[in-house]
Amino acid sequence: MLYLFKSFRILLCSLIPNIIPLIITAGIMGWVGVPLKPSTVLIFSVALGIAIDITIRFLVNYKQELAYHDNDVKSTVIQTIHSTGISIIYTSMVLIAGFVIFCFSGFGGTKALGWLTSVTLITATITNLILLPALLISFSKKKRNRN
Repeated sequence: MLYLFKSFRILLCSLIPNIIPLIITAGIMGWVGVPLKPSTVLIFSVALGIAIDITIRFLVNYKQELAYHDNDVKSTVIQTIHSTGISIIYTSMVLIAGFVIFCFSGFGGTKALGWLTSVTLITATITNLILLPALLISFSKKKRNRN
């Protein structure tokens, strides 16, 4: 992210919404009693890869729109949500449905992969559509009036 956007601020804004779903999934795994095995640890890498894809799609569109909105972060974020949000939701729904199919497996590892990855993707979609825009607005460089 740092190489792609050349901004430490955007790196921090993108890390938080991608780490929270993993922490929530780890908490759910502990709460439900799912042991850490190679088949369940795989969930974190798969879900993180998909969550970062959502973040990159949002941030690339955000960077492209920023110039059209005279570097106004708030209006750019709103426009980015309008233009990218629905495609992120549709893509996430398809991926979640695909992983939910794994829940019908007779093999415990595949079943855990299915529902835990689905939970992680739901959380990642929510954090990337709600928390990421809020972080971008909160961490934006404020314009100073020089009168």
